Amino acid sequence: MATMESLIGLVNRIQRACTVLGDYGGDSALPTLWEALPSVAVVGGQSSGKSSVLESIVGRDFLPRGSGIVTRRPLVLQLHKTEPGLQEYAEFLHLPKKKFTDFSMVRKEIQEETDRVTGKSKQISPVPIHLSIYSPNVVNLTLIDLPGITKVAVEGQPESVVLEIETMVRSYIEKPNCLILAITPANQDLATSDAVKLSREVDPTGERTFGVLTKLDLMDKGTNALDILEGRSYPLQHPWVGIVNRSQADINKNVDMIAARRREHEFFATSPDYGHLATKMGSEYLAKLLSKHLESIIKSRIPGITSLINRSIDELESELDHLGRPVAVDAGAQLYTILELCRSFDRIFKEHLDGGRPGGDRIYGVFDNQLPAALRKLPFDRHLSPQNVRKVVSEADGYQPHLIAPEQGYRRLIDSALNYFRGPAEASVDAVHFVLKELVRRSIGETQELKRFPTLQSEIAAAANEALERFRDDGKKTTMRLVEMESSYLTVDFFRKLPQDMERGGNPTAPSAADRYTEGHFRRIGSNVSSYVGMVSETLKNTIPKAVVHCQVKEAKRSLLDHFYAQLGKKEGKQLAQLLDEDPMLMERRQQCAKRLELYKSARDEIDSASWTR
Repeated sequence: MATMESLIGLVNRIQRACTVLGDYGGDSALPTLWEALPSVAVVGGQSSGKSSVLESIVGRDFLPRGSGIVTRRPLVLQLHKTEPGLQEYAEFLHLPKKKFTDFSMVRKEIQEETDRVTGKSKQISPVPIHLSIYSPNVVNLTLIDLPGITKVAVEGQPESVVLEIETMVRSYIEKPNCLILAITPANQDLATSDAVKLSREVDPTGERTFGVLTKLDLMDKGTNALDILEGRSYPLQHPWVGIVNRSQADINKNVDMIAARRREHEFFATSPDYGHLATKMGSEYLAKLLSKHLESIIKSRIPGITSLINRSIDELESELDHLGRPVAVDAGAQLYTILELCRSFDRIFKEHLDGGRPGGDRIYGVFDNQLPAALRKLPFDRHLSPQNVRKVVSEADGYQPHLIAPEQGYRRLIDSALNYFRGPAEASVDAVHFVLKELVRRSIGETQELKRFPTLQSEIAAAANEALERFRDDGKKTTMRLVEMESSYLTVDFFRKLPQDMERGGNPTAPSAADRYTEGHFRRIGSNVSSYVGMVSETLKNTIPKAVVHCQVKEAKRSLLDHFYAQLGKKEGKQLAQLLDEDPMLMERRQQCAKRLELYKSARDEIDSASWTR
């Protein structure tokens, strides 16, 4: 079995690492190891004798004293037993290379370090002070001294400090791994004890609570605390321990703590009320009792702590992978990072177009549904009605009516009909443009690494959309050219076949002069033009998609960011750094995760290096 020294020392080392790396518990945004570590929290109201109990356990006078709220930051007090004859000394975590052998200077440093964080305004802070004391007169034990519970704020403190202290105390003693050292003066009604009240709320069974009665020597004559110490009143699963601290007169006279321990021992040994309990009373007994129980809890919790550490390491490494590496500082590496991010975006964009991701199919929907529907809705019935055909043909003939076939009328009817195809052609270009813009937006959102760099995100989006605008202009020019080509040169063979078709239909002669201006004549002209326009419509239904894909989709796949790359090569280091200006919240999160990961790996190494015997 691991020794008590190695068990408690292990937790001490992990606690120190927690403080150095910013884990004080109570932070739901990151996994916390602090709250999983077994500890002993010292809880008591002001003037309960809390400081005197701690000094009695240590055997040294080292804590700040005064009126009001003296303890304004948690004090993690780690006691290390050394070989007899060695000099006692203290070390602070924030001053790792400085040994204090004068304990009055320890008191001064606690006060100054408190003020460094809280200021001199008597505010409180959850950031703990770590103090290690090495002495042959202590047992291996870690205690956390918390601010004294109070009902009234002292001058210079906000009224909220009362609730803030209670919230801080609760945050420690609510942990299932925390032993509670509830300190109450014996000359006070236990029913009004804040320490007992809070302890019962968070530990109703009393399994984690150790009750301590101070000031037994100051009780009224003829009274004693036997009902409590013997478990008849306010019973806990662990027996109450009585303590006799130095009096204020002793403190004023600087009575030695070792001498005070002897006097405490004599008080219980010679007391007619407490003599039979003498072996289980006093600060030395309390320290040994707590050390033994703390060791037991640590031993039982190690497997769970190990499991928590391994799980948290996996989670933090996964999140750091997701957040990405820190940004390089040299221009070459920054340019490489930007190009890699652009390639990632470009790859995702192409996957949308090629079917690896959803969205590209909407382009086919434009060609298969929207374009044919738009062509069907063109107003050819109105344009080629007998009345409109008569009007157009008559205007084309002028003062000289046509002799055989109204060629000028035909051309005017066809030209104006083909002009209607411009609308669907432009609409197809625009529809595909908007699909491509949406795919750019979606691809940027799906490029996880880009989320770190909002400025670069915006620049890539702007460059991509600017390129899509150019491709749209090219697409419109090309599709308009297709329409214009149909108007520029009519398919003559189509009209040459018309007389043959009429002959096959049983009407071999051309219409007589009398028939040329009948409704049937104009209806026949409208029908012929409609057939020709229908043929052109089928042609454009096939060629417009080809032009759109060639000018817009293929170009977007081939050269979406080419112009951006060209501009990128002209940028200097400072401009590149601005593109990689990360979201401050992400930078802070990465730093937090990295520090917390360092903590967990350090804790894992500490546990692995300890030799356990199963």
